[in-house]
Amino acid sequence: MHNNTQLFITQVDQEEPLTDDYMKNLSVDNLIYAMDEGKLKVLLAKYKQGAAANKWGLIGHWVKFDEDLDSAAHRVVTQATGVKNFHLDQLATFGNVKRYPYHRIITVAYYAFVRKDEVNIVHGDNTHEVAWFDVKKLPDLIFDHKEIIVASLAHLKYKVRHEPIGFSLLPEKFTLFQLQEIYEAILDTKLDKPNFRRKIQKMNLLINCKEKQQDVAHRAAALFRFDINVYEKLKDFGFNFEY
Repeated sequence: MHNNTQLFITQVDQEEPLTDDYMKNLSVDNLIYAMDEGKLKVLLAKYKQGAAANKWGLIGHWVKFDEDLDSAAHRVVTQATGVKNFHLDQLATFGNVKRYPYHRIITVAYYAFVRKDEVNIVHGDNTHEVAWFDVKKLPDLIFDHKEIIVASLAHLKYKVRHEPIGFSLLPEKFTLFQLQEIYEAILDTKLDKPNFRRKIQKMNLLINCKEKQQDVAHRAAALFRFDINVYEKLKDFGFNFEY
């Protein structure tokens, strides 16, 4: 492996050499999420070699000796998507002794929210292709990556009800319908439209842009943006979104 490898499968063949820059038994795996046509999607890679050859998996990399875990995860997401500013949070550590067939590897899973229209996918040296998948229609995945995704979706169901994390998936100006789609996708349930809007507007989080959608086939909806001061307070103190 070379230092300029942009996407790297975190589990490799036992014989494959590593540079001295990377820790050999510690990796980060990244759940990169985006909204697309009302569906929550995750970015996966199909790999060329090693124990994951011709299989789909999360996008990951080894952790360098001179970087912390958050920096490693941020590096991988930026290299894979071209996006520099995004919501990033640590999910959990996965260290089952037999999670990888050749030797012991511990991985720390992170989830990131990006805006799909800002993504410029980059292929790594060890990837056939990189593609978005609906979280409800996943392909067969390598190792424990399905377990990691399932754990992240359960975590997000709790998180989105108590923190404004889902807002990171929205453009700067958005409709109330787009916002509702995020909650429905993460919570995996249909929400009552009037009730949802009442709850959201009670938070005093939204500012009406006094604009409407442009170039849409349906009736143009009003556009909103977040009040950044209220948003930051909700990030710090949370809220309770019951549905």
